Order: sequence, then C-alpha cells, then structure tokens
Amino acid sequence: MKLAPRSYLFVPGNRPERFGKALASGADAVIVDLEDAVAPGDKGEARDALANWLSEEHQVVVRINAAGTKWFADDLALCGHPGVAAVMLPKAELVDELAQVLGACSGPVVLLPLIESAAGFANALALAQVQQVERLGFGTIDFQLDLGMDGGDEELLWFRSQLVLASRLAQKLAPIDGVTPAIDDAAAIAADVARARRIGLGAKLCIHPRQVPVVNRGFAPSPEQLAWAQRTVAAAGSSDGGAVAVDGAMVDRPVLLRAESILREAEARGVGRDDGVGS
Repeated sequence: MKLAPRSYLFVPGNRPERFGKALASGADAVIVDLEDAVAPGDKGEARDALANWLSEEHQVVVRINAAGTKWFADDLALCGHPGVAAVMLPKAELVDELAQVLGACSGPVVLLPLIESAAGFANALALAQVQQVERLGFGTIDFQLDLGMDGGDEELLWFRSQLVLASRLAQKLAPIDGVTPAIDDAAAIAADVARARRIGLGAKLCIHPRQVPVVNRGFAPSPEQLAWAQRTVAAAGSSDGGAVAVDGAMVDRPVLLRAESILREAEARGVGRDDGVGS
C-alpha cells in the first residue's frame, strides 16, 4: 500500500545546515523553500546552496518563487535535478503557469500547486486536472490576505471543502492544509489537524520540526478508530452476509469498506505496534 505524505516540513533554502535535520525530523516530505522563507537579497545564495546540495540520495520538494517574479526563471533551472521529488508552485492561478514549470524540466516532474488567491481558488479544478499535479496545497495565510479575511477557522471551512471536492473530481490525493503558526502549542496543532481530517484534507504544511509528530499522529488512524475497525470487520466476518450492528450502528458496505481501509492504513503505518501510536 503506497502511503500519501501527511506532513510537509518547510526548511529555508538559505539554511543548508538545516536540510539534513529536516530530513531526519520524521516528516513525510521536506520542502526546501526558496520563496517566503528567503529574503529578496538572499534568493541567489539560497538557489546556489540548494543546487550544490541536491542529490538523488535525498529527495525533496522545492518551493520555487511564483510565476511572474524575477526569480521564477532561475528557480526553474533547478526543477529538472534528480534530487527534486516535486515542485511546489506558490500562488498558482493558471494552467499556463504549470505548463511553464513542466516545460523547464527535463523528464517527468510532480507538481504541487499552492492555492493562495481568489484567482487560484477559482481555477482549482483546472489546476488539479493537470496530469502531473499530485495534489493541491492551501496557502491559508496568503489566501486570507488576498480576500481580506479575518479568521481561519469557520471562515475558511467552505474554501477547504471546495478544494477537497476539486481534488476528488480530478482524482488526485486529498489536498494539503495550510500551516498552523503556533509552534509549541501541540493542542492547537492537533485541533487543526483533526478539523482538516474531518472535512477530507489529507496532509498539512509544517513550519517547525516540533509540529511534525503531532501532524503525523493526527493523520494516522487513532487507537479508537483502529479498535472500531477491528470490531466492525470481525462482526461482518462472522455474520455470514447478514445484517450486523457495531456499537449500536448498522454496518453496511460503505461502513465495512471504511473499516477495512483503516486497518490497511494502520498496518502500513505501523499503528497499533508497541505504543499504539505509529509514526
């Protein structure tokens, strides 16, 4: 079972001494950031540092600068490097922008467009339908700024749900939720992950290694979910095809399929072994 990444950890592109630490953080994917984490005067230095470090031995995502910026073309020169597992395009709005990235890359490349504006949101389905797009990301802070929004909880609920819908229609992985600014507030991070998972998002952007284990646990089956799935599959298996109830609720085919999916994911992620939490 191929597992989709749950945690995407940003590391500044001008801090190459942190690249290895990010890879050792337990994050499912590491994003070397050439955009927001790097001041305009340091862009060239960051690009050179990344170019010198990239290797097939450590695969990373690279967040380049947005199309239309003066750094975009030079950033594209890195995209064909064998150490680049995927390219994250910030402020993605047009299919033509993704085509520019693809045209600059030698060979196949995975794309992760970030929806960070009203225009990007309006074109989310078209962006998701580009063949090389693996999943969409939601840049919530920039999105709020673009729409003049104050608040990122219920204010963004409809927008998050629409990105989930667009991703499903395009048959892509569930989208990546935006960052939680709180670094040391594990409860806040866990609450954000739980909300994201309830509405169908499948991963989260992280800005600090301390956020990673909370995100990974939140997107893995919980001990309670695992126990329910085990009870459900066992009850269905002993019913000889007849109607069966678990915890006072009827088990029909969609419920059974959900339980089986939880058990497969738990096995693949090691949930239930040793401490029952998984990685």
